[in-house]
Amino acid sequence: MQSVLINRLGWFASLMAMVMYASYLDQIRLNISGASGSLLLPIAATINCLAWVGYSWLKPQKDWPMLCCNALGVVVCGATVITALL
Repeated sequence: MQSVLINRLGWFASLMAMVMYASYLDQIRLNISGASGSLLLPIAATINCLAWVGYSWLKPQKDWPMLCCNALGVVVCGATVITALL
């Protein structure tokens, strides 16, 4: 029973992380329209997500909730950095 609860908590936490990364979509829209924001947070978030993807991928027993949400974070945060630089 406890492992089921922990698994569900992991997926819930991953879903909430994905919601958090979705907040970057508005910044991407602003960047594309010419109102660039700060680069510090999206760069830090991209590096953080890359580290968590590497960690969860290299574990002997993959941590799929962590891998999934942080892979999305790499894409969205990376896109935020790129659009801010254009």
